[in-house]
Amino acid sequence: MVARPYPEAMPFLVLRTADWVAPVRDRARAGLAVLLADDPAAHLPVVLPTALRLAARLRAGFAVTQVRAAILAVSEPVWRRLLGSADRRARPVVFDLVLSQGWLRMPDLVAFAESDPELRIRARAVEAACRDAVWTRRHDVLRRLARSARAEVRVVALTGLVRVGQDADVAAYLDDDAPMVRAVARDAARRLGIDVREHYRAAVATGEPRPGSIAGLAETSSEKDAHLLWRFFAHQRAHLRAQAVRGLRLLDAVVAEEELVALLRDPSPAVVREVTVALRPVAAALPPDLPWDLLRDARVELRRAGYRLLRGRGVDIELRAALILAVDPNPRLAERGRADATRIARDVARAAWRAAPRPELTVTATEHAELVTLAARAAVALGEETAQQLAEWLANSHPGE
Repeated sequence: MVARPYPEAMPFLVLRTADWVAPVRDRARAGLAVLLADDPAAHLPVVLPTALRLAARLRAGFAVTQVRAAILAVSEPVWRRLLGSADRRARPVVFDLVLSQGWLRMPDLVAFAESDPELRIRARAVEAACRDAVWTRRHDVLRRLARSARAEVRVVALTGLVRVGQDADVAAYLDDDAPMVRAVARDAARRLGIDVREHYRAAVATGEPRPGSIAGLAETSSEKDAHLLWRFFAHQRAHLRAQAVRGLRLLDAVVAEEELVALLRDPSPAVVREVTVALRPVAAALPPDLPWDLLRDARVELRRAGYRLLRGRGVDIELRAALILAVDPNPRLAERGRADATRIARDVARAAWRAAPRPELTVTATEHAELVTLAARAAVALGEETAQQLAEWLANSHPGE
């Protein structure tokens, strides 16, 4: 491999640098060092990914050290090609090394911060760009990054604007969609004497507020402002309906009113999720048959909502819901139902040899018969052991009247 260094063979050479046999290891290490020194442009792209994957192994430090040293020694076109590769493990390492050497200029940092697909690279790039912009008073760079589509970029840029005293620019982001951005903007707004709560009240009172305005009201207001959110339950935009329900929950103002319960069948899955989370603490106040109707609905998100609303209602209700869900046509819902039914069955089995009390079924004869039928229908899906445990438990349970 050293004498005829084909690119396809280089990963195997790197592997041998961590070999447990010393003579093999030494020859591989010497060969790798020579190849990287002679032609790093040709060998680094194929050596680097393998070396990083070996990094956690015993005796793999040599290969990692060699590739790091080679990266620091190559020309700019070579390390730029490495940064443009598709390897998600290698790119952040190359970026960190290049950044530590100061080889990336401001346009490079801004480009990486705005458009790089890797979160780690974006975060490091925006931090470096904003730090340099603060030191050099490049307010234009900070304002450009503050307009980024990425929330993690915006929040760092706004923090930079705060440090250079541009609170007025930062306060303009009070209605941003990202919670951290809104928090930084509120801090700047308070220093300017802006009443943040009144700002959000006025924003929500408009005909078409931003979702961030509704979220901001929920973050800064109290239950007495909950009435401002109810009118959005009938809004045509699903995102605003979902944000209004979430805001109501954050204000601790959720009640099982007809308008809110009706949103359980909203066309938008996002709204259904938010309503389900909001109604779980008051699920006992819902119509008794509603969760069961949802559990048998044709829509997947409604079946999921019905199942979540039945959680924590007693072992008999949880077992019945789990057995129904265990044979659901949706694989993920069926997996959830099987897991919960298995958990209940194991709790019953463990109670036989532990001090924990055995779960008791407080069901009528009709409900007991339904559980037996559901358990038999789900037996194949549950597996032999779980099905047998449930069958024995149900056989030994004595239903009430």
